[in-house]
Amino acid sequence: MNPLPLGLLSSAILLVAWFLTGRLRGYAINRRVLDIPNPRSSHSVATPRGGGVSIVIATLVGLLVAGFLGSLPWPHVVGLMGSGSLVAAVGFIDDHRAIRRRWRLLAHFAAAAWVLCYLGGLPPLEIMGSVINPGWIGQAFALLYVVWVLNLTNFMDGIDGIAAVEVITVAAGGILLYFVVSANASQWTACVVLAAATLGFLPWNWPPAKIFMGDAGSGFLGLMLAALSVQAAGTDATLFWCWIILLGVFVVDATMTLTRRVLRGERIHEAHRTHAYQHAAMRWRGHRTVTLAVAAINLCWLLPLALAVARHSLDGLIGVAVAYTPLIALAAWIGAGSPAVTLEPPPPVLAEPNTTPTNS
Repeated sequence: MNPLPLGLLSSAILLVAWFLTGRLRGYAINRRVLDIPNPRSSHSVATPRGGGVSIVIATLVGLLVAGFLGSLPWPHVVGLMGSGSLVAAVGFIDDHRAIRRRWRLLAHFAAAAWVLCYLGGLPPLEIMGSVINPGWIGQAFALLYVVWVLNLTNFMDGIDGIAAVEVITVAAGGILLYFVVSANASQWTACVVLAAATLGFLPWNWPPAKIFMGDAGSGFLGLMLAALSVQAAGTDATLFWCWIILLGVFVVDATMTLTRRVLRGERIHEAHRTHAYQHAAMRWRGHRTVTLAVAAINLCWLLPLALAVARHSLDGLIGVAVAYTPLIALAAWIGAGSPAVTLEPPPPVLAEPNTTPTNS
């Protein structure tokens, strides 16, 4: 796509997301769609939720426009829009009234299968210098991978701004990687659309957050990240490993936390605040420092390694190992998955439109 139309499209997407988030905040306050603080919360003020719907709407419109402009293949548009709409719809309903886990998970698998079908499945991957056809086992792995990234993004959306910053920095890194291996705009346009929509939401979610993303937004973003990594692999076999590297902070924290909770015999579906980022927010008494730290890790550590893999200066699997080793050590040191100290929250207070809530 020509830079001028793409710039106009991304600007429009950003503004639409920003405007819709404000309207959704008013809707959530009026309907009492709130996250009420409890001993397992990382916030201390009753805060509206569901603002991530603005990201969903802005992204879907952006993808549709990109399809009509010819900058994104229609099978990719249909795959991303169809699967994203299903995940967002299930998340939206779950934000208003709980859906049984089995039905929610079934919808996630259906959405993952849909997007993989329209993207052509997981393409051949480069492993230790050889290009390997994944076959049926690889496609089954891809299905589980998409569902896992979808859910871990939801798990990691627990403090102000962290999920939005993760998506923006990862998508920006993905755009840069495309220019290293290929300037094919039909691929990186989707990254631009997603980043612009999330950037429009971020001012409302920046610490202290005026509205939370909700399951509709976090699930949608997780699905998009997983799908875009598979899409990237279709352009160059090394790019899948590059995206795995970029997603390192969320993958390591969520996987380590889940593993330790399972080993302790805990119910993994129950609310908790035992992620490394939650421990860090309690230790440093604030969300902003942790969110900025995630951005710094993504841009200063993970992105350079991903670029090295894209340039074939580093093998993909070795690059993942190099990227993840210090992240695992850091998460273990902070206490990923270890029990959190339970504190009694202050009385819940609704953050009115003109107030500035303060998170603990």
